[in-house]
Amino acid sequence: MTLTNMPPTAELQALDAAHHMHPFTANGPLGKKGARIITRAQGVRLTDSDGVELIDGMAGLWCVNIGYGRRELADAAARQMSELPYYNTFFQTSHVPVIRLAAKLAELAPGDLNHVFFASSGSEANDTNIRMVRQYWALKGQPERRVIIARRNGYHGSTMGGGSLGGMAAMHAQGGLPIPDITHIDQPYWWGEGGEMSPEAFGLARARQLEETILALGPERVAAFIAEPVQGAGGVIIPPESYWPEVQRIVDRYGILLIADEVITGFGRLGQWFGVQSYGIRPHILTIAKGLSSGYQPIGGSIVCDEVAQTIAQDEFNHGYTYSGHPVAAAVALENLRILEEEGIIERVREQTAPCLAQAWGSLSDHPLVGEAVSRGMMASLALTPDKATRAKFRSEPGTVGFICREFSFANNLVMRHVGDRMIIAPPLVITPADIAELIVRARKTLDQTLDHLQAEGMLRVAA
Repeated sequence: MTLTNMPPTAELQALDAAHHMHPFTANGPLGKKGARIITRAQGVRLTDSDGVELIDGMAGLWCVNIGYGRRELADAAARQMSELPYYNTFFQTSHVPVIRLAAKLAELAPGDLNHVFFASSGSEANDTNIRMVRQYWALKGQPERRVIIARRNGYHGSTMGGGSLGGMAAMHAQGGLPIPDITHIDQPYWWGEGGEMSPEAFGLARARQLEETILALGPERVAAFIAEPVQGAGGVIIPPESYWPEVQRIVDRYGILLIADEVITGFGRLGQWFGVQSYGIRPHILTIAKGLSSGYQPIGGSIVCDEVAQTIAQDEFNHGYTYSGHPVAAAVALENLRILEEEGIIERVREQTAPCLAQAWGSLSDHPLVGEAVSRGMMASLALTPDKATRAKFRSEPGTVGFICREFSFANNLVMRHVGDRMIIAPPLVITPADIAELIVRARKTLDQTLDHLQAEGMLRVAA
């Protein structure tokens, strides 16, 4: 069923092509093809302007943790807009929603992560982190500690700062990235880069690149290391179990700050409130966004440990955003956290739906195209390969096969994303076993169609 009083799809597509610049998109080809117009959503399902229903395997952009259509969040926004639609926190003022939200996050966060600097997105929050760690070391009398180490193929946003922290080559090719004093080490991607090493040995080797880089730069110059507990936009790269304990040992030994980017993994996606709790990581700063409001309002921030926050408090921190701690966004985030907590959604992920997804997703490993089918919590990925035995890459340009698979998936009304030649999902945390079963049926159909297409086009070839 289509919505009433809505222009035809073709008209909407034409307006979109004429005036709307899409992010991370070649807008010229999209304008000719026509964007798919999403008009409403409920639970884990989207509906387009032609009335066709899709399973949203990506929870929007990794963010709609409690699912679509929760009236409570709309009501919370309406109440706050009626009472105090906006005020800033720059001029020695505050307001009730931001006070309550900061206190709630301090309660939920592990260890001594008791302070929050708010932003409107994860990108903004990571820009904040660059400024904060450098100011921290300056106030500690070590202003030369400016270098931040990150990972290749990591993702920390698309601003000048966040994009520089991220290790995406395609992003660095545009706009003069990275900015100075940011350097990158290799990712812990065993399936694609581990060669003949065991996962355990590979995890240790990749972690020890951090120590090698610290020593090469000089420990007195290194301010922080930033990484996602599980790489999201990089392709759902789940590190070997040996990786994070070794990273923790290294940052402890050299006294550098550890920033855990929890924009994707936070608020239940790995079956805990925060991904660091799944891996036993002890960060000084957590980057948050997305699941904080389940995407219903734009909000992000940095949860900061006592030591860093108390040091920063010694002087004026010349940094902030117009919408830092926006009262409507804060009110919606509070309601979202209440729902996650009171409905036991995170416990359900850990105990029921994540094991269900792991078993169902793992069953796709028998497909001829699939070299690896892995998941952690509500994040999962498939590595596509022309030769399972050797973990080979395709002869075609990286991402060609993934894009073909993604197009079939979208036509099958499953939102499944491709990163290179990996297919990834991160569905809403409220997905049910029945939804998961249907998602797997559509994913397998997509893989079958992709295989048929590659065979017909002579593309099922190993890279030279």
